Amino acid sequence: MTVSRRFSIGSTTRRFSRSMFGVFLLCFGLASACIAQAPQLGTIDFPTSGSASAKPHFIRGVLFLHSFEYDSAAHEFREAQRLDPAFTMAYWGEAMTHTHPVWNEQDTAVARRALGRLAPMREARRAKAPTAREKAYLDAVEILYGEGTKPRRDTLYSAAMERLARTYPADMEAQAFLALSLLGLNQGVRDMPSYMRAAGIAEEIFRRNRDHPGAVHYIIHAYDDPTHAPRGLPAARSYSKIAPGAAHAQHMTTHIFLALGMWDQVISQNEIASGHDHEAWTANHYTLWLNYAYLQQGRYADALKMIDKIRQHMGAVTGRRMFGLTVMRARYLVDTERWDAAAAWETDLAQLGEQGRSSWAFVKGLSSLKRGDRDGASRALTTLSASNTTNADRNPADAIAELELKALLRFAEGAREEAVTLMRQATAREDAMPVDFGPPTLLKPSHELFGEMLLQISQPKEAQAEFRRALTLAPKRARSLLGLGRASVAAGDKVSASEAYATLRAIWHQADPGQLALVNDASADRR
Repeated sequence: MTVSRRFSIGSTTRRFSRSMFGVFLLCFGLASACIAQAPQLGTIDFPTSGSASAKPHFIRGVLFLHSFEYDSAAHEFREAQRLDPAFTMAYWGEAMTHTHPVWNEQDTAVARRALGRLAPMREARRAKAPTAREKAYLDAVEILYGEGTKPRRDTLYSAAMERLARTYPADMEAQAFLALSLLGLNQGVRDMPSYMRAAGIAEEIFRRNRDHPGAVHYIIHAYDDPTHAPRGLPAARSYSKIAPGAAHAQHMTTHIFLALGMWDQVISQNEIASGHDHEAWTANHYTLWLNYAYLQQGRYADALKMIDKIRQHMGAVTGRRMFGLTVMRARYLVDTERWDAAAAWETDLAQLGEQGRSSWAFVKGLSSLKRGDRDGASRALTTLSASNTTNADRNPADAIAELELKALLRFAEGAREEAVTLMRQATAREDAMPVDFGPPTLLKPSHELFGEMLLQISQPKEAQAEFRRALTLAPKRARSLLGLGRASVAAGDKVSASEAYATLRAIWHQADPGQLALVNDASADRR
């Protein structure tokens, strides 16, 4: 199984998606085209040669596939196979559930076994496809799971889908899967030309079919960075209505909302995606984003309550689940600055993996410094440095976190010029990182941290520039807004201070009383 090596804090648990089944209404035309009317999942037109009894399951599987509800999609494709063992496209569909381009995941062995149930050899499988178009779909998936490295196979597969889409220009599914293949060409890292090309293809599908779940899903993925997010708003506002039966569709809208700092929408949609039974909350992709949004809104009590409930109801916490819980705890500490809580949140580091241990070492070091414990911070830095030295697959963010912690330690020791130099290195590295989606990859964004440092050494104008850069990368992030307000007051820039605090007050409209007092007091200081 090929798995992404790019485990950012904001995306670690994005692999976990769970389906929510509703009532599905399927309507099939009498002609060769098979049109599915599925208000719970969307509508597609995907003609195939399967039997009448198997086609509804196939269509439902493709609809789930477009919403990355892979387990549910595989179930539907297998049911189509049971009803029609010769239905070649049902085997294609099951194989497609084992490649996740945006997440850079691919389980080649399992996909090959799924295809092998149709026939043991590639040529025998191809011979079973009754039409040239279906042979082309099989050819493409055979390339995807054929010989060679994953990057090479992904590239060749995308080229095969482009040929298929060009040969059958009316086939919107060929166009949709071409767009998805483009999103994964750079192995999970945003490549802007490919992303913009995928967006153009998906937007044309959306123009032709306003109820196509894949079209809006892939538009959102193409535009879910702060620069392009406004272009994804129409798709974001449509997706949850197109596919209310897919939990991932509810969450996906927030890729755009978070990139624009629309915290009310990030919270409402992830609350739906993670389930209304909050007693059963677990650490997954949806709850990670939800918890982060609570923190941005100053709803620290809600964020902490959520963390405690997850810990109480998780039972034996291991692996990714422990990592997810640790990420929530780390963000809580950094964004609330309640540093004493770190000592009470010891965790089994052996279960976190290298990046998990690095992330927790950074938080432990930061909290130690904030409590005046330089020795503890030094030990944490040693742990973080050792992890970065031995871990060949480390995330670039870990190296930046090491620079940040080293800078903070040198600053505490009085070596301010060296600390500033180290922070400039950290910010340069963050700026050079590929654009990602979701909560900031760094637990403490480097420009935000540098701005706070510059404020301490009475360089408010320089601090303003750093906070503004931080807000460009993470729009309406609360700590960066608070920092910009403080720096603007110190610089005598009343207009910028007023704007920053007004934005923060709007974000904190449901904040804990203590947070509202903080921003109100700060606002008073600028007058």
